[in-house]
Amino acid sequence: MPAWPSTLRARLTLWYTVLLAVPLVAFAAASYLVVERTLERRTDVFISDALNAFARELFAERRASMSVVQAMQTAVTEVKFRDLNIAILDSTGRLVVMNATGGTAEELSTSRRPSADVEQRLLAIVRQQNLREPQALTVDGASEAFRILSRPLPVEQQRFTLTGAYSLSDIDAVLSQLRALFLVAIPGLLLVSAIGGSAMARRSLAPVSAMSRQAAVISATNMYERLPVGGGEELAGLARVVNGLLDRLEASFDQQRRFVTDASHELRTPTAVVRTEADVTLSREHRTEVEYRESVTVIQDAARRLTRIVDDLFLLSRADSGHLVMRREPLDLEELVQEATRAVRSVASERGVDIVLRDVVEAPLTGDTDLLGRLLLNLLDNAIKHSPRGGTVDVTMQLRGAQCDVRVGDTGPGIPPDALSRIFERFYRVDSARSRSETSATSGAGLGLAIARRIAEMHGGTVDVALSRPGRTEFVVSLPVGAQPAVRNRP
Repeated sequence: MPAWPSTLRARLTLWYTVLLAVPLVAFAAASYLVVERTLERRTDVFISDALNAFARELFAERRASMSVVQAMQTAVTEVKFRDLNIAILDSTGRLVVMNATGGTAEELSTSRRPSADVEQRLLAIVRQQNLREPQALTVDGASEAFRILSRPLPVEQQRFTLTGAYSLSDIDAVLSQLRALFLVAIPGLLLVSAIGGSAMARRSLAPVSAMSRQAAVISATNMYERLPVGGGEELAGLARVVNGLLDRLEASFDQQRRFVTDASHELRTPTAVVRTEADVTLSREHRTEVEYRESVTVIQDAARRLTRIVDDLFLLSRADSGHLVMRREPLDLEELVQEATRAVRSVASERGVDIVLRDVVEAPLTGDTDLLGRLLLNLLDNAIKHSPRGGTVDVTMQLRGAQCDVRVGDTGPGIPPDALSRIFERFYRVDSARSRSETSATSGAGLGLAIARRIAEMHGGTVDVALSRPGRTEFVVSLPVGAQPAVRNRP
C-alpha cells in the first residue's frame, strides 16, 4: 500500500484536512493555555484576597486579645473559605496555627483539605521559600493538586509566614472537560472537513474527468472531436490549449493523408508508364531495334521522373526528422546565384524564355552549397515553367541590413488568390496537369517550393511570395549574411 495517495482527489482531500488540522490544533492548544493561565491567575487573586481578609481579621483580633498566638487561633476559627487552607508559620518554620476549610458542618464535610503527607510537603516547601518575598507555587498530591501562596506576616516585631493552599480539583475538572471537548470536536471537524474536501475535490475535478473521458475516445478516425471547455478559468484554459493541440494534430493528420495520397498518385504515374510500356513491348516476340529504343527511352524518362520524386521525398523526410546533415562552410551567395542562372539557361532557351541576372551584391554567408543551389534551381525552374514563350525571368540581389534578398520574378499569369496560401504545400500545383507533363529540372510533382522553403528555414531564412498578379510573379528568398554590399550591375 503506497504511503502517499496515488490519486489527485485523495491528495487534495489530504491537503484540505492537513491545512485545517494544523491551525485547528494550534488554536485548541492556544485556547487551552489561555484558559489554564486565566484560571490559575483567578485562583491566585482569590487566595491573595482571602489572605488579605485573614490578615485584617488577625490584626483586629490582636487588638482585642491578650497574645499574638491567641489572636491567630481566634482568626483561623472565625475566617473560613471553602477549599482554602490557611496556615501560619513562625520564623523558624514551625507551624503555629492551621484552620479547617469550609464554614458549616456540611461544608466542612465536603471541603477539600490536604492529606497529612501533602500538608507536610506544603510545610516543607514553604519553609524552603524566601520568607521576605511573596511566593506562589503548585504542589501535586496523590489525588489532586494544590495552589499555594505565601507571604511575610510581621506582627509586633515578630516575623511570621502566612500561607494559603487552595485545591485545584475544580480547575482540573474544567480543564479535563475542555480537553475532552477538544478530543471529540477536533477529530469530528477533521472528519467533516475530509468528507467536504473529498466532495469539493470530486466536484472540482469533474471537468478533468470529463476531459479525460473525451480525450480517451479521440483517435485518428475522429480527430474532429474536442474537449469540453468549462470548470473555471484554469481548466477552461487547459481545455483550450489541448483543443488547440488537437487542431494542429488534425491539420497535421490531414496534411499527412493528403501527402500520402498525393505521393501515391505521383508515384503511380511513372510506375504505370514503366509497367505499361514493358507490357506492350513484351507482348510481341519480335520488334525492331528502333521500337525497342523508343520503348526503353520512355521507360528511362519515367524512371528519371520516379527517381527525382523519390529523391525529393527522401530529402524532405530527412529534413523533417532532423536527420538531414547540413554542411556549414563559408560561401558566396552571389556565386551560387550566377551558377544557378547559367544552369537553367538551356532549359529556358528551349521554352523561349530569357534569363536576366540584374543587380548582384557580395553576400558571404555560412551554409550548404548543394542545398542552397537546389533552392535557387527550384525557384528558377518554377519561374521558367510558368512563364509564357517570349517571357522573361529576372533575378535580383539586394542587401537589407543583415539579410540578403534574392528575388526571382517571371512574366507568367500569376498565382490565383485562393492558391497563395497553399503553394508551399507538398504536391500542391496550381496547374497539375501541365506540370506533370512538362520536363523540369526538378521532380515536377509539386515538391519544388516545399523543398525551397525547408532549405531556407534550415539556413535561418525564409521564402515567400513578394508579388503575384497577371504578368508578374515574384518570389523572395531572405538569408542571413554578414557583409556590406559591393554592387555589380549585370546587363
